[in-house]
Amino acid sequence: MASSLIFDLLSLNFIWLCQCAAWFCVLALIIQAYKLYLRRKELVAAFKDFPGPKTHWLYGNAHEFKADGKDLDLIYDYAGKYPYAFTLWLGSFFASLTVSHPDYAKQILSRTDPKDNFGYRFITPWIGKGLLVLSGPKWFQHRRLLTPGFHYDVLKPYVKLTSDCTKTMLAKWDRLLSDTNEVELFHHVSLMTLDTIMKCAFSYESNCQNDSENAYIKAVYEICYIVDFRFGCIPYQSDLIFHLSPHGFRFRRALKIAHRHTAKVIKERVESLKQDTELEKIKQKRHLDFLDILLCAKDENDQGLSDEDLQAEVDTFMFEGHDTTASGISWTLYCMAKYPEHQQKCREEIREVLGGRDTVEWDDLGKFPHLTMCIKESMRLYPPVPGVARELTTPITFCDGRTLQKGSHVLLSLYNINRCSSLWEEPEVFNPQRFSPENSSTRHSHAFLPFSAGARNCIGQNFAMNEMKAALALTLKRFELSPVPDKEPLKLPQLILRSLNGIHINLKKVEN
Repeated sequence: MASSLIFDLLSLNFIWLCQCAAWFCVLALIIQAYKLYLRRKELVAAFKDFPGPKTHWLYGNAHEFKADGKDLDLIYDYAGKYPYAFTLWLGSFFASLTVSHPDYAKQILSRTDPKDNFGYRFITPWIGKGLLVLSGPKWFQHRRLLTPGFHYDVLKPYVKLTSDCTKTMLAKWDRLLSDTNEVELFHHVSLMTLDTIMKCAFSYESNCQNDSENAYIKAVYEICYIVDFRFGCIPYQSDLIFHLSPHGFRFRRALKIAHRHTAKVIKERVESLKQDTELEKIKQKRHLDFLDILLCAKDENDQGLSDEDLQAEVDTFMFEGHDTTASGISWTLYCMAKYPEHQQKCREEIREVLGGRDTVEWDDLGKFPHLTMCIKESMRLYPPVPGVARELTTPITFCDGRTLQKGSHVLLSLYNINRCSSLWEEPEVFNPQRFSPENSSTRHSHAFLPFSAGARNCIGQNFAMNEMKAALALTLKRFELSPVPDKEPLKLPQLILRSLNGIHINLKKVEN
């Protein structure tokens, strides 16, 4: 009898606890729903001056983007309907202002707002808190310490190294011609630019073009693939879901390999610099590289970069220095294949400068005016970085009187700005003459932003342009390019501009 009573009391207590827990969960859900309601209301008020396309009650505009190669065309269509800027919703509780006009871009880029962490957080576990994602005084300190690494005296020896890496790629293409005339560009060019960055910036012989099974190379490719995949996978926007997923496990495993390799390169260089701590002494033995500058850099208080900061900047430069340049070179080669009259004009110019040489030298770089115009026109149509994000630290009132509040997220669509119909005549047409000296001098200062602008512009833009000129010159001197009719590339905007189905061209050896 007593035991039965005790059991009944325990049962009642258990039921009461379950009811309390249920009510607690309901209350928590109500509180969370109310917070989301307030968040939604706050966002609607913040973006009320900037209409955009019709939204779904749950998905916002996210369901309209299918990563099918047409997303940039959709964004471009919106720009035609909503001049200057429009609001896009990713779900019901995140909104961003997409800017499509140079006047707005000029105002935003003249400020020092930090990068929007929404997208960059996916790659931060790899590159750490380096120059790409830093803001405030620490960003300013790093920028000053890194700037000497891009002085023309440091960049000069890189041109020969770029030529050597390009010739390795072209030799591979020579061998491929015995089996097929068709090449998928991005894979080969990406390995070449990775080889280049490791030789130029870190004096490291990776042999990655001939040994793509190298553990570090595979890790870098794995990281880039998973970061890109995560962008298009809605469940993976959650850090917890991604961490518990198979992709999250692969990502962490690749990170360990990549970070271990970077740490090894830095450690070996630190050991070698113990004897020579002055840059002038190092220059007598070999060319200065980016890593030398990083290790020897000191601020006004005689403070250098911490070990953590050093690793972050090395990993940042490894990412920014190879993937973005690979995109620029690949899309320019595609344009050369598509527009043979400009390809031939570039080839004649290159032959006149190089003659019988198969290496580009520093003094050659300023002697390719038509090639340079073609590179810029290609980057206008196919910007390697299709968008730049900012989070406003203070309110902003734009030139047309509309205001955006502090904390708002802004995406500068470089793709749309580069095709702004009010500034570019026939914006869809490939016309390198847009970048002739006389046309460039009269253009809006922010109509063409391949390397962003303002204080946070790309610190490595001269390095990138030099690499593109050298690689393209040697490629066009050796091969004639033509498109593959049934394999038109489908634009895929991620951290960089890729192609959903690759960038395919046909090759034919040029007769000397």
